[in-house]
Amino acid sequence: MAEDVTAARVRALIESSGLTQADFAAKAGLDASKISKSLKGVRRFTSLDLARIAELGGVSVDWLLGVEGAPAVAARALGAEPSAVEVAVREATRFAQARADLAFLGYPRPPHPAPVVSTDGSLVEQGIRLAEAAVAGLRAAGGDPLAHDLAPVVEEHFGVDLAVVEMPDGCDGLAWSDEHAHLILVGTTEYPTRQRFTIAHELGHLLAADDQGLHMDEDVMDPDRRRQPSETRANSFAAAFLLPADDLREAVGSEGRSLTVDAFAALVLRFMVSPSTLAYRLDSLGLISAEQREEFRELTTAACAARTGATGRFAEWIESSRQSRLPSALVRDTFTAYVEGRSTLRPFANLVGLDVESLRRALDASAEPAAGGDEPEFAP
Repeated sequence: MAEDVTAARVRALIESSGLTQADFAAKAGLDASKISKSLKGVRRFTSLDLARIAELGGVSVDWLLGVEGAPAVAARALGAEPSAVEVAVREATRFAQARADLAFLGYPRPPHPAPVVSTDGSLVEQGIRLAEAAVAGLRAAGGDPLAHDLAPVVEEHFGVDLAVVEMPDGCDGLAWSDEHAHLILVGTTEYPTRQRFTIAHELGHLLAADDQGLHMDEDVMDPDRRRQPSETRANSFAAAFLLPADDLREAVGSEGRSLTVDAFAALVLRFMVSPSTLAYRLDSLGLISAEQREEFRELTTAACAARTGATGRFAEWIESSRQSRLPSALVRDTFTAYVEGRSTLRPFANLVGLDVESLRRALDASAEPAAGGDEPEFAP
């Protein structure tokens, strides 16, 4: 049945192209007789056949295979306008489709089992237990939730493709889960603590297998939104993941309820979270009083950086959070498929946002040895 659908869609592409079957095959770089046999059902289309046909026809491999269906999506938005969500979903769709096509070509994303968490107790407790399991597994594998750059840590240890993209105001992040892809997409921002929290928040959604279909968080701090089960658990997960209890207890030490504002400010920079998130987490662990919590949560991250003499480092962190980032494993796997002859160059070019011919020339030039066999010289 799937073969019949694929053959029918390939025929439709050939007809809409205005080319003969032989000319279409030639333009796709394929053997005309083999394509003819595939269309008659005598021969199966190979993965490379479909990759080249999809490239020439401007469609996806999944479309040729007749694979259609909605992904599981969780979007975290602030006052989201449809345009902002549409941009986020369009970008996520692009990355997820690339991952699905790679899986078909024989490059699946390595499976990473999610921590198992019981549904006993409150939603907050569920989020904390899920975070504790995630942190334990992460550290056992040599990772660290306190790493300054959280994105590669999440990618490597949780099997997630993580992208940072420029989006209109209105969407902090999005989590996508389907048969082939686990994706986190967050927006570039001048608020690095919010971006870091969003990464952890979306990871919580993925590890809890939340939100089948499209889900929006219009304001994660809105009490009405925070009462939604998946959001309560994801926020609890994010706080416990970014601020592990043992690490906090060790950092606070014997100071506890005598913690000064300056000492608190230093913790904000050490753990790279907002003063509000840190204050509530310390209070929930019984490390500070409710009065201290209210005092500390009124601080800003910039004020904490100024108090600790870390304004330069904070400025660098802001600049870093404003930079786009492609999913590194997805880029690597897409290029590997091309190098190993399983795909054309176009999927890689599309992924990195470059013209195919320009990229091909750049790759050809990089393969040429320097004149005389010496290393090239660069002017200072």
